[in-house]
Amino acid sequence: MASASEIWLPLPPDSVEGLPDSLTYRYWDGGEDYPADPADCAFYVVPYYRGAEVAVRPLGRMTQVRVVQTLTAGIDHIQSAIPRLPTGTRVCNARGVHDASTAELALALTLASLRHLPESVRAQDHGEWRPDFRPALADRTVLIVGYGAIGEAVEKRLLPFEVAAVHRVARSGRAAPLGPVHPLGDLAQLLPLADVVILTTPLTEETRGLADARFLARMKDGALLVNVARGGVVDTKALLAEVGTPASVPGAEDGVPGRLRAALDVTDPEPLPRDHPLWRAPGVLITPHLGGITSAFYPRARRLLGEQLRRWEAGEELENTVAVA
Repeated sequence: MASASEIWLPLPPDSVEGLPDSLTYRYWDGGEDYPADPADCAFYVVPYYRGAEVAVRPLGRMTQVRVVQTLTAGIDHIQSAIPRLPTGTRVCNARGVHDASTAELALALTLASLRHLPESVRAQDHGEWRPDFRPALADRTVLIVGYGAIGEAVEKRLLPFEVAAVHRVARSGRAAPLGPVHPLGDLAQLLPLADVVILTTPLTEETRGLADARFLARMKDGALLVNVARGGVVDTKALLAEVGTPASVPGAEDGVPGRLRAALDVTDPEPLPRDHPLWRAPGVLITPHLGGITSAFYPRARRLLGEQLRRWEAGEELENTVAVA
């Protein structure tokens, strides 16, 4: 049996600078055939954007694995496999890889929805000039739910837009460089204050369905919900009840607007079925889970992997450990 130094990478090893020469690398990006015996893998980097089924498929046979490294900020796609990993296996996420790209999209969705850009695009398709007053981001109060690295990156990009205030919420309260972070228990008091609520929280048992009917009911009339977290953080049925009556067909303007608007990069279910009413809901902007898949991904992922494997080979503490089996 090979030594427990084999590394499975979803990127060609020669594309990652700084990899220690003493380790053996296997390239696997989720294909049907494995590059080697999974039992010989000690450090498994999960294929990116290949889904949960592919991510966990080899783990049952990785009896020597010591580290599972995702290239995502969330680990919900491998969560079910963690209890079955060898005792002591460290699970690390990709904190820092997606912060900038996801924060950019959160701002893009916020601005596009507030300024009704989808409506302008539809008018352009018909050669129609439709000027109107639209909400601005300036002077608005924003609530960020799930204030970690991505939440902080969102706030840094919000501030130049002259927002009135930013409130921050995480699992537990703490002090942060940009201001105090409130615990989840303060949501009920903070939601009515916000013109824009941005979800950046990981999907856990505590946050699944967090934005439910009670959560949405506490949002002020006309407020915008932006979800760049995971689809399961929002109760889709409850959201549909707040965003109005869906149009008869996609792109039609016969839907009846509701109390809230929404901009969603993630949905539940996902992918969203073609006939799902969210596609036709008035005031809802949807992008197909684009938060992390930008030109910034590969350079940052390569830097993370190079540093993590340097640390591992040197016997140093790994970065971004979020669970231990």
